[in-house]
Amino acid sequence: MEEIKKQFSDKALKDFKLIDHAVNEGDEQAFAELMERYKRPVYHMILKMIRNTDDAEDLTIEAFAKAFKNLHKFKKDYTFSTWLFRIATNNTIDFIRKKKLNTFSLNTSFTDDGGEAVTIDVEDKNRNPQDEAINTQKKELVQMFVSKLPPKYQRLVRLRYFDELSYDEIAKTLDAPLGTVKAQLHRARELMYDLVKDKKRHI
Repeated sequence: MEEIKKQFSDKALKDFKLIDHAVNEGDEQAFAELMERYKRPVYHMILKMIRNTDDAEDLTIEAFAKAFKNLHKFKKDYTFSTWLFRIATNNTIDFIRKKKLNTFSLNTSFTDDGGEAVTIDVEDKNRNPQDEAINTQKKELVQMFVSKLPPKYQRLVRLRYFDELSYDEIAKTLDAPLGTVKAQLHRARELMYDLVKDKKRHI
């Protein structure tokens, strides 16, 4: 433990304790606190990459869902924030490739809150079997949350996440005002954040 203390900041050590509680005890409060500590920085990092607030919100949820699902695999060789930012970055790059968005230089790198560089590694612009597997896994993960949502949100979320419709397209499909669609999707996201935090019963 002395060696860990020399290597990491107090914030990183606090993260390690929260991870231990979350993984070993299924402590929902620990999951919630980890999300609270990093939700905003992850969101802002993603927003810099894609410059779209709605997509950044969706990708933030996905990043935490993926991180929490794999939290038991986390090794304390580097900070939790570095690991989380890398998951969020790679997930966002997958989204950018799929959408063929003209957004940011893929050579960009970010620094996490500990000042460590988070390298964005893009090997190939073409989707490969691994990309497809990641996409399938992501949909399965979201599907678990969708089934827990109140019925009125389920169709909205499926149209957004699975059919990948824009807000305008969803409004037309449902014959609903755009403002209502945005408000309901915002609420659905909040509920999904709660489901991600409340992992013990849902994943």
